[in-house]
Amino acid sequence: MDEAILDTDILSEVLKRKDSKVLATAGQYLTQHQRLAFSAITVYEIVRGMRAKRASGQLSDFLKIAGTSDVFPVSLPVLMRAADLWTEGRKGGHPHEDADLIVAATALEAQRVLVTGNTAHYAWIPGLRLADWRMTTL
Repeated sequence: MDEAILDTDILSEVLKRKDSKVLATAGQYLTQHQRLAFSAITVYEIVRGMRAKRASGQLSDFLKIAGTSDVFPVSLPVLMRAADLWTEGRKGGHPHEDADLIVAATALEAQRVLVTGNTAHYAWIPGLRLADWRMTTL
């Protein structure tokens, strides 16, 4: 299993512990790589959602997970690549939401697979390797 960056939707599913396929694949990933990995923008999206719901217990649990995971920064190279993707996406009529493009650019810069439940959403991005842990069979 290749090293991966988790998109916000898949990380949320891991946190909720409801989808058995996602959990089994996350377990297999952790056995092989020891740490989950995601973008700092994903941290922002999850913290924002938990604070909006006033879910302080869930937020505390998430911050513990974030502390033992690889959180990739939103660096200048990531922002430059995301800006290029935004331009291409806008020109080509593809989805071009900033947070999604920053996550995709993070995966590209880190040369990792992007694990997402929205593979069709990202399929237009050249060189981006995708996986959906909802569809994975072990």
